[in-house]
Amino acid sequence: MARRPLPRILSKDSAQLARTQIARSRELARTAADSATDVLHPLITVTRGLRLLASAALRRWTDTPKDRRGPLLFLVASVILAVTLVPYGPMLAVIALMAAAGWQGRDRTPPPPEGPDESQTDRLQSLYEALVPYFSSPEDPAPLYAHGGEWEKAFPAHEFDDAGRVGHLVIRYPAYFPDGEHEARVRIEQLLTAKSGRGREYRFAWDEEGNQLTVTVLPPLPADIPAQHFVTAPGETVLGFTDPSEVQRTLPLSYGEEHIDVPPVVWRTGVRSTEPHLLALGHPGAGVSTLLRSIALQALQYGDVLVVDGGGTGEYACLTGRDGVLAVECAPSGALASLEWAAQETERRLIAINLARQAGDPPPADARRALWILVDRPSVFTHLAEAGGRRDPQDLLQVPLRHGRAANVTVVVAEQSDAADALADAVRQHTRARVVLGAVTSRQVETALGAAPHTVPLGHVPPGRGYARLGSGPVHRLQVPRTPDPYDDATSDADRQAVLALLPPRTTAVEAATPQPANLTKSPVPAKAAVAESS
Repeated sequence: MARRPLPRILSKDSAQLARTQIARSRELARTAADSATDVLHPLITVTRGLRLLASAALRRWTDTPKDRRGPLLFLVASVILAVTLVPYGPMLAVIALMAAAGWQGRDRTPPPPEGPDESQTDRLQSLYEALVPYFSSPEDPAPLYAHGGEWEKAFPAHEFDDAGRVGHLVIRYPAYFPDGEHEARVRIEQLLTAKSGRGREYRFAWDEEGNQLTVTVLPPLPADIPAQHFVTAPGETVLGFTDPSEVQRTLPLSYGEEHIDVPPVVWRTGVRSTEPHLLALGHPGAGVSTLLRSIALQALQYGDVLVVDGGGTGEYACLTGRDGVLAVECAPSGALASLEWAAQETERRLIAINLARQAGDPPPADARRALWILVDRPSVFTHLAEAGGRRDPQDLLQVPLRHGRAANVTVVVAEQSDAADALADAVRQHTRARVVLGAVTSRQVETALGAAPHTVPLGHVPPGRGYARLGSGPVHRLQVPRTPDPYDDATSDADRQAVLALLPPRTTAVEAATPQPANLTKSPVPAKAAVAESS
């Protein structure tokens, strides 16, 4: 399959990406200048010395009275003549001149003082004193941490940024500190975050065997990468972007006339996936709907999408009637009918695949095509179903969740964090790929993802910012691509055009009737027909 070129949809007014590009350009220019300076350092030194010697000779000539300039000139000419007549004289003269120029042009600036300056020393001493109550014990005969003690033994390595704040720090702590307890670690991490400077995100690497804690300041993730065609294989979905040290893969993104490489968090689905279904949690405004729109735009390249929106805010109206979009349901009856069809479609695919295998044939094409079921806020439908005495739509997700991987059916469930308890047991058990977005605490991240993050979450984060964990893998920082609702008035023109360019063409009018249920692989059963048949 030919690779489609990346569309140039990134705007040049993207502040964060522009700052990143400028910083990289400055770093490259600084590295090239340092390399050139190291190579040309002898020539620069000799040139500086010749300039100083010439300036000194000119001053000497200017300070000499006019009646003495003639004898001085005769003396210089005599010395030059004598040097010329001596064997190897010119060569020795040139060597002596270069040596004198090198000595005169040497760098005379005093070397920078070793170790931190006074303000940095005060910061390190403050950190040391703050850690004394946590890393000291009255029974310790030779305490590493004590009030008024020396911080040099406790902090073997440290670096500071241009603002004078800690950028990298290695902390030694006594062996009796309970570094295996989560609460003890959190107390130390919160203390270091407060003392080192809030508003930044720190990565904490605990070395339990060596009794060392490495604190590193992480750069902010770019929050203005818009949606675009990502260079991925079928079955791969880009959830967002993370730190370069966390993944071994980068994606090329177009930025004006240039291209940048960003490390992605890639979620793999399909029959060989170990995490075939996804659960996304977040507070209102955290960017959960943005994540679902981004997933839908990527899924439509290789499969069909069914959207069930419990929020009823019209966040997915741009998908209605598009090629590959089976339905966008917001009403309880339509959601119930669509999920019933999804369960029946999963069973039909399983039967078709089983019959094909028994006959020794490949699975049919309609069973190989990916089917995506995107459910936003199912707890709303659960509440309405209980009030109306109807079946809970979440019960209908059990079949796609349990058997979706074999049938090439993927389920993505999004819910608000405060309503996570209303999720069905099947949803929690079978969604091993997890995403949590918004300003959350370490405890909330651990509850949602099953593991604590290596950083202390910030109190204020941009939309689409959070953490992701795929199965039993590590917890990654995550920034979702900017995929706003193109029909929202608050969306900028650049973002609106970027999303609209990714949408498939509209094949049916919005007011058109849904196709008949005989074509199960292309459209769900209409709500009224499904209710009539089930009754």
